[in-house]
This record gives sequence, C-alpha cells and structure tokens, in this order.
Amino acid sequence: MNLIILLAVVVAAGAVLSIQAAINGRLGESVGVLRSSLLTFAVGAVVTGLLILFFEPAHAVSLLDVPKWQLSGALFGVIYMIVMVGAVPRVGTAVATVAVILGQLGMGMLIDNFGWLGNPAIELSGSRIVAMVCLALALVFMYRSSTRAQA
Repeated sequence: MNLIILLAVVVAAGAVLSIQAAINGRLGESVGVLRSSLLTFAVGAVVTGLLILFFEPAHAVSLLDVPKWQLSGALFGVIYMIVMVGAVPRVGTAVATVAVILGQLGMGMLIDNFGWLGNPAIELSGSRIVAMVCLALALVFMYRSSTRAQA
C-alpha cells in the first residue's frame, strides 16, 4: 500500500476514534461508563470474529503460542475505553482526544528511541521534541478555551 494512502487511512481511523469517543461519552452518561465500554467491546468482538472467520488468512502461530506479554495490549484497550468514556463528557471530545494523542506521542517517542517491545530504534531528535512541545501547548490552549466557554 502506498505510504500516503496508509497515512490517510490512519488519519481517518483517528477521526473515527473521536466520533466513537463522543458517542460513547454520551452513552456512558446515560447507562454508565462500564456498560458503555462493555457494549463497545462486545460489538467489536462479534465484528472482529466475523472478519477473522471470513477474511483472516491462516497463521503459523496462534494466540496461545505467542509470548504472553503480547496479550497485554488488550488490557490497555480496556483502560483507554473506560478513561475516554468518563472523560469526554467532562472535558469534551477535542480536549480528551488531544490529551490521548499527547500520551500516545510521548510513549511512542520513548518506544521508538529505546526500541522497546521489539520495535526498531528511532533516535529522539530535536524536531520530535518540538512536536511534543507544540502538542502540549495545543492541549493547554484547547483546555483553557473550553473551560472559558463553559463558564
């Protein structure tokens, strides 16, 4: 797949996550954070199961054969979902999303720099640090403007 197309798809996936956060935030207010999260994971499990059944090619290794630490990624998805469902109604979709992206960028830079979790090492550069600072400033400005709008 062309790199530009791949990046466009990733950006679109990010847009979908913001839509999901906004919808789940409202649902969480109505039925509770955990029930909203349960619905998301139940629907996700059914849809993913169907995709595996019809489209996933066979692999030499099963989920039972991989190193057990690799299965921990599922737990992080649960934490993300519960935090977002609880945060969006309080701080808004944009602020919650930028905060998540700031956390993702920071951890992503650490993973890249040290080559953690079996990923190739990509050295931390000045431009990466500037990007992190810019995103942190964006979060501050967005949070301040949303608290003023609510006042």
